[in-house]
Amino acid sequence: MSGIVTSEDIVTAVTEATEEVFSTMLNLPLEKLNPQTATSEPPGSDGVVALVGIGGSWTGSGRIGCSKKAACKLAGALLMSNYPEVDEEVLDAMAEVANMVIGNVKTNFEGKLGPLGLSVPTVVFGRNYYTRSAGVQNWMVMPFRTGEDELEIRFCLMPSQTTQSRVERLRPQVVA
Repeated sequence: MSGIVTSEDIVTAVTEATEEVFSTMLNLPLEKLNPQTATSEPPGSDGVVALVGIGGSWTGSGRIGCSKKAACKLAGALLMSNYPEVDEEVLDAMAEVANMVIGNVKTNFEGKLGPLGLSVPTVVFGRNYYTRSAGVQNWMVMPFRTGEDELEIRFCLMPSQTTQSRVERLRPQVVA
């Protein structure tokens, strides 16, 4: 195990995982747009965001964000039904799409990093909402287009801090 993950590794792993899920599970076309690095959280948005955390020797998060129209389209493709509006089934489908994509990325990295775990997906839906992941300094942002709709996958991964360093940070500091 090399224990090193580069930005290029992340772009490749996320792109391959997304293409796999879209071709086998959703049967939807997918066009990769230009990936980039972001040092801040996205601005407030409307739509749906599904988040999945990763834990182990490295930690991080993956998130898929799209409009409510795109979320309904993805849910319809996954569940083979029509969804004119976002409902519980659409939110569950977005959680499952995020779980499949981020889960495939996690599996890809386990060969380099050792065993990793996934959190239960969290889905946020609404208007003018903000999300924030504490401690994340850089995101790899990979936009995609499926038909007329766009979606964005953000992914971050960093080495975990040791338990000892966490304890040291939390210990009260005594000043003489």
